[in-house]
Amino acid sequence: MTILDNFPAFLLVFMRVSAFFVTLPLFSYRNIPNIFKIGFSFFLAWIMLLTLDPPVIPIDGNFFLLILKEAFIGLAIGFIAYLILAAVQIAGSFIDFQMGFAIANVIDPQTGTQSPLIGQFLYTFALFLMISLNAHHLLLDGVYYSYQFMPIDAFLSLENENIAKFIIQSFNSMFIIAFQMSIPVVGSLFLVDIALGIVARTVPQLNIFVVGLPLKIGVSFIMLIFVMGGLFVLMQHLFETMTITMRGLMELFGGVGNGMD
Repeated sequence: MTILDNFPAFLLVFMRVSAFFVTLPLFSYRNIPNIFKIGFSFFLAWIMLLTLDPPVIPIDGNFFLLILKEAFIGLAIGFIAYLILAAVQIAGSFIDFQMGFAIANVIDPQTGTQSPLIGQFLYTFALFLMISLNAHHLLLDGVYYSYQFMPIDAFLSLENENIAKFIIQSFNSMFIIAFQMSIPVVGSLFLVDIALGIVARTVPQLNIFVVGLPLKIGVSFIMLIFVMGGLFVLMQHLFETMTITMRGLMELFGGVGNGMD
């Protein structure tokens, strides 16, 4: 088999990998040069092609449909991984709302969008933890092992009704993990609000609006220091959930299983 025979298959692999990096956490950020993303996608696709042993794919009308399929698969897998990791920022937004920092959003230089202060703080720690645990290698394994469920020359199986259920379940898992990460701080701030309400009724001369905001900020940072170890444990669970969710979505697209295990 010559290089020209493998060229259509290489284009399909390159399309899936490059689309995967468009929405994938850490690899899709704006501060990473585009030339690096393209070059890394090129060499990764070339290495994957040498291990896949793909069939000869003719360039015809179905080939262009396969290109759209590969782009959709890459975007979907990367997006579902980003969706699960976004639980960290959701947890930070819950904390910011109770602290009073909800009006002080900052511009995230990585994505170019507004993000909460505590959410960006926790998200940065999550990225550092992901790199230190080599969890980003699992993301690259995800796009490689996706060919076991969705081969290059096969089309998607979108008739499975469990795909919509699985996506809804993924949203549910994201909010559950975000709630678990934020409940110690949010719960303590709720108790502070109750205490301030009692003080406001018993000591009406005290200006609660002046005392309450710095008190809630101080309690929030103290609680963050105390529960930081538990947050790292939840972040590790978040990485496991992210890889399991990616695998489940690939199984559904490939028509293997129900993805709900």
